[in-house]
Amino acid sequence: MKEGRISKARDWFDQRLRRTPGGSWFFPHGLLALVVGLYGLKNVLPLLDQIRLIRIHLQTFGPAQDFSHLPSVFHIPGGLPQTIIGLVQLLMSAGLLLRSRFAWVVTLLLTTLSLVVILRQTPLPFIHLGIVLLLLAGLILARKSFDQSSVSTGSFFSLLSILLLMSYGIFGAFILGKGFTPPITNLITAFYFAVITMATVGYGDIVPTTDDARLFVVSLVLFGITVFSAAISSVLIPLINERLKKVLIPEKRKMPRKNHYILVGTGTLARHVFHELKSRNLPVTIIVPKEFLEPPFEEADQVVGDPADSETLKKAGALEAQAILALLDEDAENAFVVLAARDIGSKARTIVSVRSRANFSRIRSVSPDMILSPEMIGGELIAMALNNEKIDGDAFLRKALFLDRRMKEGTEPAKEGAP
Repeated sequence: MKEGRISKARDWFDQRLRRTPGGSWFFPHGLLALVVGLYGLKNVLPLLDQIRLIRIHLQTFGPAQDFSHLPSVFHIPGGLPQTIIGLVQLLMSAGLLLRSRFAWVVTLLLTTLSLVVILRQTPLPFIHLGIVLLLLAGLILARKSFDQSSVSTGSFFSLLSILLLMSYGIFGAFILGKGFTPPITNLITAFYFAVITMATVGYGDIVPTTDDARLFVVSLVLFGITVFSAAISSVLIPLINERLKKVLIPEKRKMPRKNHYILVGTGTLARHVFHELKSRNLPVTIIVPKEFLEPPFEEADQVVGDPADSETLKKAGALEAQAILALLDEDAENAFVVLAARDIGSKARTIVSVRSRANFSRIRSVSPDMILSPEMIGGELIAMALNNEKIDGDAFLRKALFLDRRMKEGTEPAKEGAP
């Protein structure tokens, strides 16, 4: 028995790993997060190696006029902008791992900026160029995988990005202080200049006079527009959508989850079953991967989560339910729902749909109370009709009831003509 459960758990893991990109636990969002993190680390390492030289230079000579008067850290391939991009990419990789839409937007924009920086280098680093192009293509192709846009996640990354941008603006302006007129000689003036520049106000009281200072100001403006626009879209838009949803959609009253029916699945069969149960005024709770606002489930009592997870089933009231109907399109997923219900000690009847005849015996091994196979029943009815056989609905009903009883008793299938 223990080996059987281990085998079923292994099959469940393999099934999850082979899911579509949006449903996989790692691919593609985890792979992209790993690539972005490694690429960001590659860009940051030279800065970390030379950070001590910057501190010594500032203590000895104060602000510089341009990059030629600074330590070798500012002469690394790609320069300071590429290093800053690497820092932000390193932080955004955590957001990509959480499927954050905001992190995806920021990473896409920063990768595009990184491409621009690489194209300005002489000679052209073809390896880095290829990596950035592949990363950019991967982000675009996997855009649907990054669909998490909660206010808390968006607010965290927005605040983090703004703090990083402010640090870049303040210390960059202070380090290149002698490249401005009048010179920037303290952090307060650098803070003022960074805020005015990022806000695109531009009073003109402090003007960059060297090429390096001008390039720094351009990068600060581009980063400011990128970060602030992404922050607004990731924080304000979800808040506005949530507010509009509360105004336009009346709040649903929570149904008492007791002596009810739990429906797993949103396919054609699940829709018809839901319609028939509701037409008989039976309480139904559906388990969905994300909130479902399309007919006929827009007014249904919904529980968002994995139906094969014990906590999700408990939240749906599986311990107090009359029946659990696993009507997903994947036969293996339906079997896992039954196993999860058994693990939490639910006494509810389990009804499972089967699409493939080859999976019928496997579904029987998890001992559901009833197996429903519309395709197999439909095939038998068509064959009987074409053979001019009398179709007796009562016979089909008795056959289904006998299947139900046989599965509970664990006996073998009945012979042809059995009562």
